Amino acid sequence: MSIWIIFIACILLFLSLDLGVFNKKAHVIQTKEAAIWTGIWVFIALMFSWVIWWIFSEGMVSNPTGLEPKDAVLKYVTGYLIEFSLSIDNVFVIAVIFRSFAIPDIYQHRVLFWGILGAILFRAIMIVFGVALINQFDWIVYLFGAFLLYTAYKMLKSDASEFNPKNSFIFKKLRRVLPFTKHIDGEHFFIVKRGIRVATPLFMALIIIELTDILFALDSIPAILAITADPFIVFSSNILAIMGLRSMYFLISRMLNKFRFINYSLVGILAFVGLKMIFSHHIETPEWLSLVVISLALTGGILASLLIPAEVVEND
Repeated sequence: MSIWIIFIACILLFLSLDLGVFNKKAHVIQTKEAAIWTGIWVFIALMFSWVIWWIFSEGMVSNPTGLEPKDAVLKYVTGYLIEFSLSIDNVFVIAVIFRSFAIPDIYQHRVLFWGILGAILFRAIMIVFGVALINQFDWIVYLFGAFLLYTAYKMLKSDASEFNPKNSFIFKKLRRVLPFTKHIDGEHFFIVKRGIRVATPLFMALIIIELTDILFALDSIPAILAITADPFIVFSSNILAIMGLRSMYFLISRMLNKFRFINYSLVGILAFVGLKMIFSHHIETPEWLSLVVISLALTGGILASLLIPAEVVEND
């Protein structure tokens, strides 16, 4: 348990430094700053693969699936790329939520910070249950695989721009039980209005982001479980991808129109890991192949978005 405690303590330390030091004063996150922090978090996540190799080679963490250090590193990197690529889809939805509630740029980081804390808690719970289910019931992999294929199909047919948080069932129910004001008062989640404590748009946006992240976790957790059922690899790769989500949001949210084909990359990734789960008991897929397929799908979507002119898509 010492490795788990140290890892979680480091994550909490990073979060404390983030809000208490680097972003103590609310400010607009510029593209350059977001790019630097995105690079830092990607670098930390990739360097953590050396930590994975070390703790598995030294037997410092439980190894229920009997992974060799080399295989553990491959599974970690592959899992991280899956979570990182699926996080891109979160960016699209978060951008819609912020626009819907008219959250100023200067307060968006604060909302995302508290959203990350909730995401870590919820995903930890889902990972524990997901790993337990796979280790207890072999047939659950078929259910997870089918769910991922269905999710890929729904993602192919859906349009994130059609999502309107204010028309959602959750928002309508919240408004009935929670007093809500449309006016923003600095970075406060609640204000007192006529003697009544009411929620600001910042709090409502936070709740919607938390709930949508739970929905995204229903896709991402089974996706990484298709790669490995080792709890530490699943948890660490998932959390490190989430930690970089805030800076990545500020980096690419202003360039959403440029990533027109990234959705097809995510569809391909989900379909691949879904099929991998369904045939896992019959076909052994090398870890390097999973890493290559996921990397090519993500790179292909980015390059296609950058190289194919928008006019060509519109004419088609």
